[in-house]
Amino acid sequence: MILHDNLSSGNGYKVRLLLAQLGLPFDRIEYDIDRGETRTPEFLDGIDPNGRIPVLETDNGEFLAESDAILFFLAEGTPFLPDGRLERARVLRWMFFEQYSHEPNVATPRYWATHGIEMTEERRLALQTKRKLGHDALGVMEGHLCQNDYFVGGRYSVADIALYAYTHVAHEGGFDLTGYPAVRAWIGRVAARPGYVPITRG
Repeated sequence: MILHDNLSSGNGYKVRLLLAQLGLPFDRIEYDIDRGETRTPEFLDGIDPNGRIPVLETDNGEFLAESDAILFFLAEGTPFLPDGRLERARVLRWMFFEQYSHEPNVATPRYWATHGIEMTEERRLALQTKRKLGHDALGVMEGHLCQNDYFVGGRYSVADIALYAYTHVAHEGGFDLTGYPAVRAWIGRVAARPGYVPITRG
């Protein structure tokens, strides 16, 4: 398998973490997203018309985009994805929550800060909203984790990987996790899992 990736990306990290914990060998191709390397005609025509990473290139030469779809694909038939219909739907529930409520508001400020994006007046105004919505999402996680060690079925799954990627580096985007003790304890549990690898910032 080949992972089309960028080391600073939390979405790419999700996939790298699961591949490491599954013990699956893979090659990586690094793209400089700041220089638009995922927006070239070659990338758009041959890899992902949406111009984003990560994209998994399977052993059969198929291309699968969207980090959480890749997680679900790789986790099929493994302990990282429950067997039960309802529990599988709950995994998807948290993965959809991550992409809709969490990632746009927690990850975007981190990207702006770590990639030297110019903070225009429009972005400064947007940042206030993102900080509020990001804390709202972290609050939802805190409430769940006060009663549960993991997000689905009392066991570690790709739902945890999806949410862990940007939560554990939320401070890089200006989010203080001091007020979220259950989230911080969960971060520690995830980091202690077998096969864990840290994020690489490139």
